[in-house]
Amino acid sequence: MSHLFHAIIHSPFLPVPFRPGAAAAPSLGVNVAWPSRALRLPRASADKREQAMEEQGGAAALGWAARDATGVLSPYNFSRRVPRDDDVTIKVLYCGICHTDLHVIKNYWGNAMYPVVPGHEIVGVVTGVGGGVTRFKPGDTVGVGYFVGSCRSCDSCGKGHENYCAGVVLTSNGVDRAHGGAATKGGFSDVIVVSEHYVLRVPDGLPLDRTAPLLCAGVTVYSPMMRHGLNEPGKHLGVVGLGGLGHVAVKFGKAFGMKVTVISTSPSKRQEAVEHLGADEFLVSRDPEQMKAAMGTMDGIIDTVSAWHPIAPLLALLKPLGQMVLVGVPNKPLELPVYAIVPGGKGVAGNTVGSVGDCQAMLEFAGKHGIGAEVEVIKMDYVNTAMERLEKNDVRYRFVVDVAGSLGSAA
Repeated sequence: MSHLFHAIIHSPFLPVPFRPGAAAAPSLGVNVAWPSRALRLPRASADKREQAMEEQGGAAALGWAARDATGVLSPYNFSRRVPRDDDVTIKVLYCGICHTDLHVIKNYWGNAMYPVVPGHEIVGVVTGVGGGVTRFKPGDTVGVGYFVGSCRSCDSCGKGHENYCAGVVLTSNGVDRAHGGAATKGGFSDVIVVSEHYVLRVPDGLPLDRTAPLLCAGVTVYSPMMRHGLNEPGKHLGVVGLGGLGHVAVKFGKAFGMKVTVISTSPSKRQEAVEHLGADEFLVSRDPEQMKAAMGTMDGIIDTVSAWHPIAPLLALLKPLGQMVLVGVPNKPLELPVYAIVPGGKGVAGNTVGSVGDCQAMLEFAGKHGIGAEVEVIKMDYVNTAMERLEKNDVRYRFVVDVAGSLGSAA
C-alpha cells in the first residue's frame, strides 16, 4: 500500500496525473458539490411567500438584504411573525458571516429566495417570551444557529438529530411551513422570533462577538469530534485547513487534551497555527517528505477545506481504523480511491452543523475552557466589502457584524 500512497503524495492538493497505459485506480465518486443543506430547501412560490409575509403582522424589523444574484446587501424593512405561545423574541446583538451566506446571496446553489436576509450565527438578548415558554426570560443572553425549526416527529428528530430532519427550517432562506410558507429572514436584522426549542443559552463569561461563529463553525467541528471519539486525551487529530472552521477545531482538540497537527498548503500559516492557536505540529501538504513521514500517525482528521483537493493523501495519514470527517463543501466532486480506505479499515464521514443538544453542549464546553472564535468585528455598512473579502479568503478567521451597534442608523 505504501508505494501507492507515495506515488500521489508528491502533490497532494493537485489532481493525480494520468499516466498513459496505466490502469485507473479503483475509486468511488464522492459528490459533495451540492451540500445537503442546500438540497433541503424546497421553494415556496413567490406569491405564496409574499402573502405569508403580509399575513405575519408582527413587529417591524430592519435588516440588510440581497435582492438579486449580485449579492449586494442594502437596508430592508420587513415584519417578523406574530409571536406564538412557545416563541422567544430576541434583539440581535452580533451575527457571524459564514461562507453559506455568501453562497446563498449570490445564488451559487440555485436556491435563493429573494429578498434574502442572511445570517445564522446569532447572539442576542431576550426581549419577550410567549406564555408557554419555560426555559427563557427577558434579559437572558441567547444564541440561534443554523436552523430554527424541524418536524419534531421523524426518526432523526426523535433521536435528537434535528439537523438531519428532512423538514429542517433554516434560519435564513428557509421555508417555514408552520408559518404559511414564509421565507425565513436571518440575523442580519435587529430582531428575530424563534421557537424556544431552537434557542440556545449562552454561558456567562463568553465574549459575545467571539461566541457568534461557534453557533455554526464551532458546532460543525465539535459534533463530529464527539460522535467519532475524536475527543479523547492523547489521541492525535489532524485538522485540514486553517480557516473559520479549522482554527476552532484546533482549539477544541487542544481543550480535549489531544495532540493536534494542522495540515495546510500554506507554509506561512505555521507560526499562526503553532504559536498562536497552540497546535503541536504543522504539516505542509504539498511537501512529499513531510507527508511520507506522517503516514499512519493520526487517529482522526477533520477536513474543513471547501476547495477541491485529493483526499487519498490525507487518508494515508490515518492509523488503521482511523476516521476522516468532511465538513467543507467543495464545488466539485471529490475522488475517493477504494485502496485508500479498504486495507486499513478507515472511514470517511460527512457532517453538517449539529443538533440543538450538540450546540448547547458545545457552548457549555466553550464556556468552561474559554474558547471563542478569532474574529474581525464590523459594522453593517461594511458588510458588502466583507463579503468580497470572504470570497477571497481575506479574513482571520471570521467576520462578525455588530448588529445592535449598526442598525439604529443604517436606513
